[in-house]
Amino acid sequence: MNALPQSNDAIPFPREDASSPPVPGRLLRLPEVMARVGLKRSAIYQRMSDGRFPRSRSLGPKCTVWVEAEIDAWIKRVASA
Repeated sequence: MNALPQSNDAIPFPREDASSPPVPGRLLRLPEVMARVGLKRSAIYQRMSDGRFPRSRSLGPKCTVWVEAEIDAWIKRVASA
């Protein structure tokens, strides 16, 4: 009989403390970045080349992602301006 693990059986998720660097968030693909920031693909890539938008990372020849925390920080900067 395969029972699901009880909450006390689960392995605890590592917590951040003051001495450790922040845990990186999710990696976002272009459609989610576009939905979050309200910009189209060409505008995102233009701002990246101008240094006004977070840089993407390549995970392979056809896979580009952005770090969620960097996108969130960019949104906060734009909203506070």
